Amino acid sequence: MTPPLRVCLIEDDELMGEALCERFDMEGFDHDWHKRGREALMALRRRRYNVVVSDIRLPDMNGEDIFLQLRQAEKEVPPFLFMTGYGALDQAVRLLKLGAADYLAKPLDVDALVRRIRELGAPHGPTLPDGFVLGVSAGIRRIEQMLGRLADSDGTVLITGESGVGKERVAQRLHELGPGLAKRPFVAVNCGAIPETLLESELFGFEKGAFTGAIREKRGYFEQADGGTLFLDEVGDMPLVMQVKLLRAIQERTVTRVGGESAIHIKVRLVCATHEDLRRLVEIARFREDLYYRINVIHLRIPPLRERREDILWLARQFAEEQSTKKSGAPFSFTVAGERILLSHPWPGNIRELKHCIERACILSDRPELGPDILLGDTLSPVPATSVSGDTLITYLAACEKRYVEQQLHDHAWRIGETAQSLGISRKNLWEKMRKHGIDAPTDSA
Repeated sequence: MTPPLRVCLIEDDELMGEALCERFDMEGFDHDWHKRGREALMALRRRRYNVVVSDIRLPDMNGEDIFLQLRQAEKEVPPFLFMTGYGALDQAVRLLKLGAADYLAKPLDVDALVRRIRELGAPHGPTLPDGFVLGVSAGIRRIEQMLGRLADSDGTVLITGESGVGKERVAQRLHELGPGLAKRPFVAVNCGAIPETLLESELFGFEKGAFTGAIREKRGYFEQADGGTLFLDEVGDMPLVMQVKLLRAIQERTVTRVGGESAIHIKVRLVCATHEDLRRLVEIARFREDLYYRINVIHLRIPPLRERREDILWLARQFAEEQSTKKSGAPFSFTVAGERILLSHPWPGNIRELKHCIERACILSDRPELGPDILLGDTLSPVPATSVSGDTLITYLAACEKRYVEQQLHDHAWRIGETAQSLGISRKNLWEKMRKHGIDAPTDSA
C-alpha cells in the first residue's frame, strides 16, 4: 500500500488549525500541527514531510524565515504551500520566486488546499518549468506545468481564451520549452488580420509570376517556420476554403506554393488559438468539423484576468517597471488605494487592457506613486448604475467591454485598422463588437 502523505501544518489560529486537522484526518493524511515557527523548524529538521502547509504570519517568526532557513541548511526542502491574506500577497509572490511551491489566499478554499497537497506530495509529481513567466496564480501555474509536459510532444495544441489573455505568450513559452526549439523560428500569424484573397499566398508562399505583382518567389509562413513553431492566431476567422487547404497541409505535412507544382515538405509544431467557441462554429457550419478535431489534439484554456486576480498586481508591477526604465526618476509604484482599484476592476480587455492602463498612467503621472486619481481614467471609471440594472455579471462585463472599446477607438481617432490591431482582434471582430454594443463612429471621423 502507498504510505499516507505526511503533512506539516504551521498555523497559530486555533480554529483554523483544528478545522484543517479534522479535514486532514478525513483525507488520511499523516500530519503534525505546530502553532509556533521555531517549534515547526525543529520538527522539520528532525522528520521528513511530503508537504509543508504554513501561514506566513506567526507569533514568533514568519513562514518566510522558516522556509529560507531550511533552504540554507538543507539540500532537499519539502514543497512549501503558504496560506496568506491579501495583506501579505507581495510576500507570497516573492516566496514563489525563491522556490516555494504555491500559495492560497484567505479565506481558504479547503478543497483546493487538499488538491494541491495531493499534487505536491505525490511521488514523481509534476515539476514546474524554470520560472513563472506567465503569472503567479494557481491557474496559470497549472498551465505552466502542462506546458512542461507538452514540451517533448509534437501534437497540435489549441489555445482558447478571451482577447488579451496572453495566448501568444503561452505559445511562445511552449516553443521556448521545446528541446532545441528555442533557437529555431517562432512565426506568429493573425489569420483574421490577413485579407481573404491574400491568406493562401501568405501561408503557403508563391512562385515568381504566379499572379500580377509576383516579381519573385516568396516563402510562406509554413516554410518560414520550418523546424520551429507556427502560431496561427484567430484560426476561427479563417474562411472555409482555406480551412480545407490548412487541413491538407497539417495531414500531409507538405505545402504547395501558389503557382507551384511540387509539394514542399515541412516540419513545424503547429499551435492554433482563438477567442471563438469553435464547437459552436462547427454546429453552425462556419468551421470544419474534421479540422476542429485535427487541431484540438491538446486544448489549453487561458482564464480571463478576472478569474486570476492574483496576477493583476504582479503584472501591473511588471508593466510599471517597464515604464520606469523608459523614464528617468524614481521607479513607479502603486498606492494601497491604487492597488485596490486595480483589483476591483473586471478587466474585460484582460492583460492588454491592464498594460494600456498602466502605460497611460505612467505617461500622464507627475509623481512616481500611482493612485486612483491617475489610474481611474475612462478605462477604470465606474459603470453607470443603469448599465448594471440587470444585476448580472454578463451585463456588467458587457458594459465594461463597450467602454473599453470606445476608449480604444477614441485613442486611435476611430481608425478601425489601428484600433483592431491595438485590441489584438481582426477588423471584422471589431465591427461585430461595435454593432453588438451600438457603437457608432462620429460623423466627422475619417
